[in-house]
Amino acid sequence: MTEQPSTPTRRQLRRQLRDRRRRISPQQQSRAARRLTRQLKACPAVQNARSVALYWPNDGEIDPRPFRSVAQRRGKNCYLPVLHPVYGNRLWFFEFADRTQLKPNRFGIPEPRTRNARAMPPWALDVVLMPLVGFTAEGDRLGMGGGFYDRTFAFLNGPACHRPRLIGLAHECQRVDAMPTESWDIPMDYIITDGAVYQPGG
Repeated sequence: MTEQPSTPTRRQLRRQLRDRRRRISPQQQSRAARRLTRQLKACPAVQNARSVALYWPNDGEIDPRPFRSVAQRRGKNCYLPVLHPVYGNRLWFFEFADRTQLKPNRFGIPEPRTRNARAMPPWALDVVLMPLVGFTAEGDRLGMGGGFYDRTFAFLNGPACHRPRLIGLAHECQRVDAMPTESWDIPMDYIITDGAVYQPGG
């Protein structure tokens, strides 16, 4: 009897998928970002949002920044995550506009300077675009392992009055058939790639 291959661990998957997206060329990244922008423009949750949190791409992540100019033309306010200086492993969000001054955080990722910048608490955002390392078509997701987004949006597991729509972004090549999950994983409302839109339970 032939043994069935076991599902890789989260650590193994994270290593494999990070390596996969790092091999995407700059030209491929640029095309993927343009296709992602078209997908976001057509997403009803994004169309109806007034405040949208983006992220600054790192480590081969798909780039949501081209969508910022589209969002601003449509009257939306955009924000970037900032590592919280007091509450460890959590994020807060500050305005991301043309005039926004950026500085690298401890991971070398640009984030807004918070002095005199407009902040938005996580619970008040309408849409949050989150980077993913991997995902399944059923909505399972794999992050970088730091738990920043899971801790920041853990309140969604309770009776939150305002519920931001969480949208995971990835390259289509980051999709896998199955992956281990954890109880603290915050579920996605959508997962959007350069090739498809996935709505778990939709």
